Amino acid sequence: MNIIYIEHIAKIYQVGSEEVHALADVSLNIDKGEYVAIMGPSGSGKSTLMNVLGCLDTPTKGIYNFKNVNVSQMNDNELATIRNKEIGFVFQTFNLLPRSDALHNVELPLIYAGIPSSERKERARLALDHVGLSDRTHHKPNELSGGQRQRVAIARALVTNPSIILADEPTGNLDTKTGEDIMALFNEISDQGNTIILVTHEEYIAEHAARIIRLRDGLIEKDENVTKRFIPKKNGTSKL
Repeated sequence: MNIIYIEHIAKIYQVGSEEVHALADVSLNIDKGEYVAIMGPSGSGKSTLMNVLGCLDTPTKGIYNFKNVNVSQMNDNELATIRNKEIGFVFQTFNLLPRSDALHNVELPLIYAGIPSSERKERARLALDHVGLSDRTHHKPNELSGGQRQRVAIARALVTNPSIILADEPTGNLDTKTGEDIMALFNEISDQGNTIILVTHEEYIAEHAARIIRLRDGLIEKDENVTKRFIPKKNGTSKL
């Protein structure tokens, strides 16, 4: 079943008197449960495509259907509703509230959704347990390692049971070993049937996905299914 269907998407920015074609003509489908990496050099359009897929921006031209609903022409409030209910975001810089503990950071999307306090705290605890941080519930970001902060961000992305998880360079601020542990967690999340879209410029990170879409000059240069390389499962979840 298609979760994402885009047809002839273009995104044009006006920079002074010049038009910048960030996306020229992009068409693709992403099915429920797929694990997709989007790659490309700087200026290829991958960040713009991520923003369109995540309903952070609207295309200049083309059709974007999300779960069979045309979101291409939605207003800001409608797009915000889609983002909060349907999309879990994981960013390179974690985007955690520095003065709030892990539990409150994970709760945030549920607060915006109007979920009662007792339910959202329980769901946040379960999400933290899912990523191996049940013993870090009341730690603030400055009391956590980089890998633990990213796990909190992943728990926050999972807590709403979103239709897709959109991860933008999720290992960009981590050392190689910690980055591999985070990608092992994404593998587990994918194996549980979640739809993951990963934006990266690192080949070894993209290799964790089952499909790699390569962009160049605002166009899809290559779209291929790949064999995921074997990553041994650990006994329990690393605490990093």
